[in-house]
Amino acid sequence: MITKNMTLGEILKTEKAEDIARVLMAHGMHCFGCPASQMETLEEACMVHGVNCEDLLNKINSTAA
Repeated sequence: MITKNMTLGEILKTEKAEDIARVLMAHGMHCFGCPASQMETLEEACMVHGVNCEDLLNKINSTAA
């Protein structure tokens, strides 16, 4: 299960990283090459990109299930 406190780097090392990356990109979050992605949590990235974290988290976890 992905949580809002996980860094993008952690999330992108999970088994479902490719599917999750598609969800992130669909929400305008193209953070994969950004050095900050290794330290930035999903919640922080959502704040920066103006994305509702809970909605995104629900989509990610339904995709990663």
